[in-house]
Formats: sequence, C-alpha cells, structure tokens
Amino acid sequence: MNRCLDKAAIAEADPATAVTVTEVEEVKMVVKLLPMWSTCILFWTIYSQMTTFSIQQAEQMDRRAGSHFVVPAGSLSVFLFLSVLLFTALNERLLVPLAARLTRRPQGLTSLQRVAAGLVLATLGMAVSALVEKKRRDASNGSGGVAVSALWLVPQFFLVGAGEAFAYVGQLEFFIREAPERMKSMSTGLFLATLAMGFFLSSLLVLAVDAVTRGAWIRGHLDDGRLDLFYWMLAVLGLANFAVFLVFASRHQYKRTRPDAATVEVH
Repeated sequence: MNRCLDKAAIAEADPATAVTVTEVEEVKMVVKLLPMWSTCILFWTIYSQMTTFSIQQAEQMDRRAGSHFVVPAGSLSVFLFLSVLLFTALNERLLVPLAARLTRRPQGLTSLQRVAAGLVLATLGMAVSALVEKKRRDASNGSGGVAVSALWLVPQFFLVGAGEAFAYVGQLEFFIREAPERMKSMSTGLFLATLAMGFFLSSLLVLAVDAVTRGAWIRGHLDDGRLDLFYWMLAVLGLANFAVFLVFASRHQYKRTRPDAATVEVH
C-alpha cells in the first residue's frame, strides 16, 4: 500500500496526476488509522443492543413502581445516560488524576487505553445481559410465570454506559490527534462512521443469526427465542475484537506533535 502511494509522488510521473510528498504522507497517516478504526465498530454494535433488545426485555419484565404506576420500558434507557454522566465525571475527577500520578503522564490514560477500557466494559455488559436474559426467561417459563423485576437490567445499562464514557472520548481523541493537520475535519467523520457502521452491523448480525438459526434465537416474543445466546455471541465477538485491538494497538506508533503545534484537548 505504501509503495503504491509513494509512486504518486514520483517526479517523473505525469504532472497532471502527480501529488506532493506531503499529500502522500497525509494519506499514509489516514491509512494507518484504519486498523484501529475497524476495531471500534463492534463497540457501537454492542451499544445498539441497549436501545433495542434491552428495551424489549424490559417490556416483558416487572416494571411496576407502586400499586398504580408502571414505568415505560423505554424509560429504562435513562440508566444508560446516567452511567455515562457518572463515569465521565469519575473519569475526569478521579481516574485521570490517579493515572497521571501512576504513569507520570499529564493526560493519565492514552486515547487507546480509554478505548480498550470501553471495549472491555461493553463485552462484560453483553455477558451480564446474557445472564439476566437467562434468568428472565427461566422465571417466565417456570411454574407460575412470575416476572423478574426490570431493575435486573440496570447492571448491563451501567456497564455499557461506562464503556461509552471511555470509548467515546478515547475514539474521538485518537482520531483528532492522529489525523493529518490539514485533515482534522475528516477525523470527526471517521469517528462518526464507526458509530454508523456499528448500528448497521447490528442489523446485519440480527439478519444473519435469524437466517442461520431459522428464527430460533430471535423471536417477537422473547420467551419463545434464545436472546441470551445472541448476547453470548456478541460477548465472544467482543472478546475476539478486543484481542485484535490489542494487536493493532501494540503496533501503533502515535504521531509526533511539534512543540509549536496546537493540540486538541478532549475531555
């Protein structure tokens, strides 16, 4: 890939198609980001489950608050956003200063370390989701069909929300700092593309799983399906994705910034 890009800047090339060495180097810098970019997609695939299947779980759980009020299933996603707010505050007030003291780096955690923490928390969130769904399904299909409290969903919302607090900041910071100086605006596009691709991949996975299992895992009524197995599949994919992320991260060399260059601080 690099050799092909180098040929674009050869002096003997057609002047109409030749580009400057600086432009070639900038393209190389963008290409270098793509491996890390690809491993960020699955995080948003996992995140999308919190706004889809987790809400469907809540619809088939006990959401009573008192004797007359039933909490809307969609309202439980508030725990996701509360988790983001809580862990963002903890990250800046507690974790970053502690990490800065231990690592002797002003920023505390690097952008890729933040992303790694987000991937781990999201994967744990899927494992917890699978266990909760198994508990909900067993209780619903058991004798008496007693519904499990919807509060059992709070841990998975908090884990994925905590993961977002790390991954969102880490991804955005990584792409902004590592993108070429003249292509900073594209860095935000790269970040948002991971989010869009994550949700798109979620839809593809649902279609693929539905086709392979012939509708055995994902049903309109969760008691008739095996959503817990779908969650376990995402947890395994998350673990594999994290392993690939570690390989790419260990090989990545951060861009050197000039002392006089403006730096972008993302908190």
